[in-house]
Amino acid sequence: MNILGIDPGTARVGWAILTKEKGVLSAHAYGCIFTSTTRSTGERLMDVAKDLLAIIKKYRPQEAAVETLFFTKNVKTAMTVAQARGVILFTLTKERVAVYEYTPLQVKQALTGYGNADKRQMQQMVKSALQLKEVPQPDDVADALAIAFCHSSSRIFKKLLSH
Repeated sequence: MNILGIDPGTARVGWAILTKEKGVLSAHAYGCIFTSTTRSTGERLMDVAKDLLAIIKKYRPQEAAVETLFFTKNVKTAMTVAQARGVILFTLTKERVAVYEYTPLQVKQALTGYGNADKRQMQQMVKSALQLKEVPQPDDVADALAIAFCHSSSRIFKKLLSH
């Protein structure tokens, strides 16, 4: 089972593929989609879709976990990230990848057991839980790994509840 985790954005989209084989969860691949600030918003969104499509074609995830938006101050940033989320959700759905959405609180609770964990705590838990040699950079990549981990944990919990 390949799970794609996505931390949406316009300038940077963190992505991660977690693989579960024989009950062991591991980070198979991860990275960041970068878009150029010299391009228009529409062109940047097309770049996100094109690069995400290449990731889907290469790794063939069965499921994707995407972080929902939570903004309290910067409405302009929230709008552009919402546009990127729309392109991401459209691309995943078009490619028939099952989409699951998680709030930042759910991701933090799944990884640390604490909904108010800070960025550094989250990064250290990603490194530890997935047995990585170092914290992935930039932050968006570590966030994508955390989102995919959250989904993997949620799948196990939902399976236990259904029995």
